[in-house]
Amino acid sequence: MSAAPRIVAGYTADDSGADALALAARLARASGAVLEVVMVLPSEARNASVPTDAGYERFLKEQSQSWLAAASRRLGDGVERALHIRYAESFAEGLILAAHEFGARLIVVGAARGGLFGRSRIGSVADELLHSSDVPVALAPAGARETPVDLGVTRVTTMIGTRPGAETLLEASVRLARQTESPLRLLSLASIDLPAGLDEHLAALTGSAHADEVLEEARRALPDGIAASAATATGSSIEDAVRALDWEPGEMVLVGSSRLAAPRHLFLGSTAAKMLRELPVPMIVVPRTTA
Repeated sequence: MSAAPRIVAGYTADDSGADALALAARLARASGAVLEVVMVLPSEARNASVPTDAGYERFLKEQSQSWLAAASRRLGDGVERALHIRYAESFAEGLILAAHEFGARLIVVGAARGGLFGRSRIGSVADELLHSSDVPVALAPAGARETPVDLGVTRVTTMIGTRPGAETLLEASVRLARQTESPLRLLSLASIDLPAGLDEHLAALTGSAHADEVLEEARRALPDGIAASAATATGSSIEDAVRALDWEPGEMVLVGSSRLAAPRHLFLGSTAAKMLRELPVPMIVVPRTTA
């Protein structure tokens, strides 16, 4: 096994799986990572009390291998990858186990069906991952398969705050920016969703000052040789602020887990969930503490 970083793509033979695979391939190509494409089939152990149909199981495995091979061919050259079938009680569990098996730094999944084009909708798999994974999770918005794999990562945007885990999030963002040779943008949401009833003028002054302070503190924490632009999101709500910001087609957004998350595990907070509904680019959720 080579020393290159590894990314697990959770593949299903539908548009959501194609979106996940395309985003994972783009990240792998941009960062020099190896792509581990994983299909998770129901664990036989779950049906221990029911006689198994060996013929059906063989058909399902062969069909899954065919789907994986076809998906891999569509990626073309330029991405080192391996194809896997794993068995687990749930798709999310299988992806987490695979990430541990391969020492992967990231799990990539697609949005649930029915989401708006270019936006992410959390389905059952992503929801389970975002509550149980100890590995960062990337959510591919609907239509991510339309973005060329060779576009790479054109910018890394980090949602900076002051809650526990901010340092870990900043480190992950710097690492991704370095690996993909992309610029880093620090974005503060500190001026949004202030307490109800606060005078609008006072709220604007307080929020702006707090945002500037948060961004300056983050800049001071950057390693030597890493520069970053800084921006403050403004608007009457998180959704308005996200819609008002500029986003590049090849951008990646990193957010930290909610303060309610268990150490080394994910939990998508309310602010990130609101952002996700409006973001036209992929989001990576980083555990509060991570290797």
